[in-house]
Amino acid sequence: MTALTVILAIGLSYLVGSVPTGYLIARYVKGIDIRSHGSGNIGATNVWRTLGPGWGLVSLAGDTTKGIIAVLLGKAFGVPGVELLTAAAALAGHGWSVFLRFQGGKIIATSLGVLIMLPPVALATAAAVWIAVMALTRYVSLASIIAASSVPLAFALGGAGWHHVLFGFFLALVAVYKHRANIDRLMKGKESRFSFRR
Repeated sequence: MTALTVILAIGLSYLVGSVPTGYLIARYVKGIDIRSHGSGNIGATNVWRTLGPGWGLVSLAGDTTKGIIAVLLGKAFGVPGVELLTAAAALAGHGWSVFLRFQGGKIIATSLGVLIMLPPVALATAAAVWIAVMALTRYVSLASIIAASSVPLAFALGGAGWHHVLFGFFLALVAVYKHRANIDRLMKGKESRFSFRR
């Protein structure tokens, strides 16, 4: 393994993360720019609300797969920690896609894919938190923010190691930053609640 190959893997992971699944679905299946509909976000929640549950689930699966691929690229080196660098690159790609002039989604679905491939304590904790908050409030954004914020603590308490905790803080900070408009709407009581119907 050389530094160059690691850099190439990080760059490839960023490009994988940059693939705007929801945008592509809306553009090439329905002929619309998803950024001009609903919340304006390219993620699965807005695709669900705009195009229906089926396409929302396809978008969710696509964005989740990006996180899985990025971690697998990092793990291929067999050196602990590289998968966290490629995972971070994929999250950055989804949040600031080179294909959308460095705009993008809110990293939650791609984070799900990443957490599936990392020590299970974070995924189990984040999933439980997300489900609980969602059931109580029906705010996808609030559930996502709190679930993402639980990741570094879950890694720390689960003994996953400092590098996982540091990655968890990165994930949480990006998720909160990308949801800043949602936080503003939540504080003003203007955030939309999620409905399983279109």
